[in-house]
Amino acid sequence: MPQLPAPAYPAEVRARLEADAKEVIARYPGSRSALLPLLHLVQSEEGFVSRTGMAFCAELLGLTTAEVTAVATFYSMYRRKPSGDYQVGVCTNTLCAVMGGDAIFDTLKEHLGVGNDETTEDGKVTLEHIECNAACDFAPVVMVNWEFFDNQTPESATRLVDDLIAGRTVEPTRGAPLCSYKDTARILAGFPDERPGAVEATGGAGPASLIGLKLAKGEITGQPRVVSPRGEAPRDAAPRDEPQKGAEHLSSHDAPQETSASDPDNPAGPAAEEGE
Repeated sequence: MPQLPAPAYPAEVRARLEADAKEVIARYPGSRSALLPLLHLVQSEEGFVSRTGMAFCAELLGLTTAEVTAVATFYSMYRRKPSGDYQVGVCTNTLCAVMGGDAIFDTLKEHLGVGNDETTEDGKVTLEHIECNAACDFAPVVMVNWEFFDNQTPESATRLVDDLIAGRTVEPTRGAPLCSYKDTARILAGFPDERPGAVEATGGAGPASLIGLKLAKGEITGQPRVVSPRGEAPRDAAPRDEPQKGAEHLSSHDAPQETSASDPDNPAGPAAEEGE
């Protein structure tokens, strides 16, 4: 059945959001470029992107609601239905999964009594499985409102959600202190985090990533450089007509390799029939 038009925001809410929205739109040379932060802004009001929020964004940016809906449904960071104060995401991508992410997710589903993308009855926690968060050094990783909780186990993740539900203070492994999902959405809309010490709190790459980077740059004593700088020949490279045994295999981004189309000396032959 066709839906009725989305209800409007109350006048005082509309006035406040419109003032914030105009501040966001002014940052961009074209107003439609402000759509992503505006979706975060309306999400900070209701905890999800409602039909009212999408109509508001469309009106201010001169877009159709269909255009706004297409964007809001494309990105997983925009919630399409009411969610909890804490968005608990368990990485179930390959490395985290084999390190225990699948076990953590199954444990939390049973412990909380919810499935994927569902919220506990008290409205505190929404559970979902998420894709890679570029924190493989710390696998398995759980995120709460996009803050990292590293090296988790089913037991530690269970304690984590219990603390969230009980209202106890929870400290991320690294990064800014935890805040509510609505507060997180406002920060993502581009407004400053005014909590004392929140901006200064940070967390960098893990030891495994840093060691790999140092190896690649040849900064570890006694170890050869893994990748040559762009535009330079590999160290101790043999002449072109004298292939070096065990020569370095470069990424095509660093040194494009010859193909049959570009190498007349090695043309591609006719495709063989299966079994020949």
